[in-house]
Amino acid sequence: MATSSAPVAPFRLRDLAASLVADLKPMRAGSVGERTMKCGKKGCACANNPEARHGPYYCLTKVVKGETRSRYLTAEQAELARQQIDAGREFHRQVDDYLEAVEEWADSELKASPAPSQEAEKGGSKRNSKRASGTKSFRKSKRS
Repeated sequence: MATSSAPVAPFRLRDLAASLVADLKPMRAGSVGERTMKCGKKGCACANNPEARHGPYYCLTKVVKGETRSRYLTAEQAELARQQIDAGREFHRQVDDYLEAVEEWADSELKASPAPSQEAEKGGSKRNSKRASGTKSFRKSKRS
């Protein structure tokens, strides 16, 4: 009985995989927004003058299990969160490149394998009924 050894990954894939974990750093998904707001106090200039609004306030927003989650940040935290978001996007781009390269490698293995036999070509299968013709169901009718 012949045993097949695991295929050896091309050097390009090893380099891509190594680069994914070589420079680990904090990263996150989401976005950082900046806004100004009106306070609602009588006599405050922010009510009539957009230039006098309070802020800026920074907000980190992301989607968790289909729901939007937000939290306020300081200006320093907002800058750090932006760097983490950029790092996360770069990581996702590298993962996408790696997956594309691995799929190309998998496709090359498929091309190198022997062609399928005539039996494996499209043809489908016939469905067989669970009941033999002429037999009745044991389920009671709702009308009786």
